[in-house]
Amino acid sequence: MNQTVIVIDFGGQYSQLIARKIRECHVYCELLPWTAPAETILEKKPVGIVLSGGPASVYEEDAPTIDRRLLEQGIPVLGICYGCQLTVHLLGGRVEAAAQDTAREYGRTATHYDAACPLFEDLPAEGTAWMSHGDYVSALPDGFSVFAETAHCPNAGIADPARRLYGLQFHPEVRHTENGTEMIRAFLEKVCGAQGDWTMQDYCERAIRAVREQAGDGRILLALSGGVDSAVAAALIDRAVGERLTCVYVDHGLMRKGESDAIEAFYSGLRLRFVRVNAQERFLTRLEGVTAPEEKRKIIGAEFVRVFEEAAREAGGADFLAQGTIYPDVIESGAAGGHTIKSHHNVGGLPQHTGFQGIIEPLRVLFKDEVRALGRELGLPEVIVGRQPFPGPGLAVRVIGEVTAEKLELVREADAIFREELEKHVPRVPADQYFAVLTNMETVGVMGDQRSYQRTIALRAVCTEDFMTADFTRIPYDVLAEASRRIVNEVPGINRVVYDITSKPPATVEYE
Repeated sequence: MNQTVIVIDFGGQYSQLIARKIRECHVYCELLPWTAPAETILEKKPVGIVLSGGPASVYEEDAPTIDRRLLEQGIPVLGICYGCQLTVHLLGGRVEAAAQDTAREYGRTATHYDAACPLFEDLPAEGTAWMSHGDYVSALPDGFSVFAETAHCPNAGIADPARRLYGLQFHPEVRHTENGTEMIRAFLEKVCGAQGDWTMQDYCERAIRAVREQAGDGRILLALSGGVDSAVAAALIDRAVGERLTCVYVDHGLMRKGESDAIEAFYSGLRLRFVRVNAQERFLTRLEGVTAPEEKRKIIGAEFVRVFEEAAREAGGADFLAQGTIYPDVIESGAAGGHTIKSHHNVGGLPQHTGFQGIIEPLRVLFKDEVRALGRELGLPEVIVGRQPFPGPGLAVRVIGEVTAEKLELVREADAIFREELEKHVPRVPADQYFAVLTNMETVGVMGDQRSYQRTIALRAVCTEDFMTADFTRIPYDVLAEASRRIVNEVPGINRVVYDITSKPPATVEYE
């Protein structure tokens, strides 16, 4: 049994990053909503509890809270942002709204640390921390002392070491905080006594057992997209049930240039049972006239299931549908209790009723970097494990507005050129994901001394560790210029190319 840390989620945008950072330290953790009963949390025998940030104010009526008993069990607790304020509030301190020019802080902030606190004892005395708060701790509870401060926030880091209660007003889980991971690691190792006994090898073994238990003697049909998530899911499920797995690749006509043939060539050479279903016409027909992104995703999700049901019947029947759903899909679809950012076709886009007994999703609790690590543990080649993400709805969400065969061809060609140009300059251009988007904007241009009024392509490239947050890639101008020149010259119907320099948040990586 692994040592466990419980992360209690108060709806913060970075809650899942806390869980990811804890796992990065090889400590198993579970993310539970703040509504989880104290008994449920204590039954898991956690070696530590982390209280996440959140958008509420602790002094408001009906603000999210926890049972105070969780702070009185002797279990180490780390409150982050809202979690810090809630700890103070529950123990008799005071939290107030900050005036505009006082303790309210957003963004990178110079912070001073006291090495007497175990979270900071091996770190520099000064550093940059990521702040995002409109409230602040104005009075500490009895037993607490200050261990970190900024120019405007005197209680940026607090602790009651005797009760093993710690609070940080800033966010150590985001990469903008210098040495943030080291602070979390110090809490886990020095305060919680965590030994780092959770590994991908351990997860792999548990996941295989879980698949066997769920599937029993049943047959499984896996929705294979060719991406890293479904590839890893296929390898893991194959380990679990062997010949009772059939991998079905649905060619919906929304893939990148040459990709469907490449996927078929690769997977047909493996021992997996592979089936390709050509369904381009039926997907385009279903998408005709549809412009809303959410509607596109749900149509594609529902149509996928219908195709898989038909494929299952043709294959002699299947009891379970398996998917490569990962944690960010669940989070953004609102299925983890948060706000819906966009319904992923394999989560919020699924119809209520399917022709399967159940759905098997062995990667549902993993972040993208963990999926890659699991793939390597399973022995998959780097060409698969290192493949950059591609959305399940494919180019349908990279065509803004209605999807047509003509528009798909435009974005497919532009995307191929952009990827080709960037890949000429690796590692000079260290992008983790890059692609082209066909906007619904037409602009005036001059081509061949004549006026043109044609479409605009947007280029997108990001650097990221986890795809929960991302920064745009600083592509050298000469590389961008060549990509733009080629797209305008080689893709008829395009007369303008723009480059997206928005990070996530506030944007998402994809446009729809």
